[in-house]
Amino acid sequence: MVDESLRIRMKRLVRNIAGTDALKLSIPVVAGKAFLVMAMVFACGCTSTREWWYNGWKVGPNYGRPPAPVAEEWIDNADVRVRSESADHSDWWTVFDDPLLSTLVHNAYRQNLPLRVAGFRVLEARAQRAIAAGNLLPQSQQALADYARLKKADRLGTSAPGQSFGVWGAGFNLAWELDFWGRFRRAVEAADADLNASVENYDDVLVTLVADVAETYIEIRTCQQRLVVTRANIEAQRGSLQLAETRFKNGKTTIVDVQQAKANLARTESHILPLEIHLRQAGNRMCILCGIPPRNLQQELGEAAIPNVPTDVVVGIPAELMRRRPDVRRAERQLAAQSARIGIATAELYPHIAITGTIGIEANYFADLYRSAATTGAIGPSLRWNILNYGRLLNNIRVHDARFQELAATYQNSVLRANEEVENALVSFLRSQEEVRLLSDSATAAADAVRTTMTQYREGKVDFNRVFDLQIFLAQQQDLQVQSSGNVAKSLIEVYRALGGGWQIRYSTAPTAATEPIPAPAAPVLPPPAMIPSPPTSPIQNPEEMRDR
Repeated sequence: MVDESLRIRMKRLVRNIAGTDALKLSIPVVAGKAFLVMAMVFACGCTSTREWWYNGWKVGPNYGRPPAPVAEEWIDNADVRVRSESADHSDWWTVFDDPLLSTLVHNAYRQNLPLRVAGFRVLEARAQRAIAAGNLLPQSQQALADYARLKKADRLGTSAPGQSFGVWGAGFNLAWELDFWGRFRRAVEAADADLNASVENYDDVLVTLVADVAETYIEIRTCQQRLVVTRANIEAQRGSLQLAETRFKNGKTTIVDVQQAKANLARTESHILPLEIHLRQAGNRMCILCGIPPRNLQQELGEAAIPNVPTDVVVGIPAELMRRRPDVRRAERQLAAQSARIGIATAELYPHIAITGTIGIEANYFADLYRSAATTGAIGPSLRWNILNYGRLLNNIRVHDARFQELAATYQNSVLRANEEVENALVSFLRSQEEVRLLSDSATAAADAVRTTMTQYREGKVDFNRVFDLQIFLAQQQDLQVQSSGNVAKSLIEVYRALGGGWQIRYSTAPTAATEPIPAPAAPVLPPPAMIPSPPTSPIQNPEEMRDR
């Protein structure tokens, strides 16, 4: 048998510890005491009562986006090719009028792995936001059950043995810290801003992905055209070698002409290997962007010319960059999240006011748990205040404020960098068009010079040195012309990348499924290289015949 007096004393002890008498306190009394404490502590904090009320019962600053330096207009705004009206850049790659490029862009959007990583970060931020919102409700709710076997100590000076008894218990407790100072609501604000920043980061990755796919595609087409031009020059120089050998056999020249022709031919042939390496590497990079293992894409991509590039571009006004560029918006959202964290740190200066409650049943025997006398409970307010913290709380606020100032400067700098990137890409796009025109004129003049010189060499009027020099110059100019044409397309891609276009693809439906093979162009057309126009009697192959092959 359990000593009844011991049981009574233990129950009283439990009631005193749990604060059963607090059940007599009414909610108005608890609230009144809480507001009394709240009114007393504003003198110890750094937020005035008026500011706390104006902020919606939240301490700390309310966020406002800082100003950012933005140019009024573009440097090349007077150029007729630069159009300042607003435009939709959601599918800017369609300006190249290349269905295969559009297919590659959509395949990369569906399958690119770094983009998926950014997407999972959005899901992570969304879950973190839900956790922060959950703290607005009671932060702790626990159901518990236990059993203990207790033994009473032997009485000193007697031979009576100690008594033992069991205690069964079950219950539920709750603790709810009230958000008087906005600590939890500021945490929700920070989580909201972090979630938005993760979305902007996803869009930024998407902008980069689309631009990388387009640039890699242009790089592939440029390499293919450089190979076409190089092979055409090889055939032309092979014909020059045959002519030099024929003239040497006929005693009309020396072996030096043959050696020069061989050296020039070998030099031009050596250019094929680096171009093939570059082409293969660009294809491998395209595979990775599309989320597939590296393989030879020759069958899917075929051979085609560099896509046509429009001569003008719609760029809008510089101020639109803050709305268009995901990286700028991400920097601004990170700043907003840090502003909310200043409020979280400020709330630590004030007392944490909570309401705690416990309800349960307790008995010495399991069968007695269901009797009304076994019911226990407690409810009451609690206060926890971090005092004598030796400046740690104030310095923590200073830390978060310094981070806010740092992120504000980062945001303003991101706006400046965005403006710079557009200006750099824009001037490259405009000047590259002029470069293509000049190089085209140079290549045409060089081709005419080689044709004339070849005729004169055949007639014995000039030596092979003139042919040697002009053929080298022609190969260089034609190669530069093709590279410059590719640079015009790449510059336009950089303009759209700098403008922050392409992330809107996530609102659209891709034209092809991710598992659908990349179709090859139906009839790839290679532009005729700027070959040497040869007379019918020349051993140099006709350029049109070469293209038909």
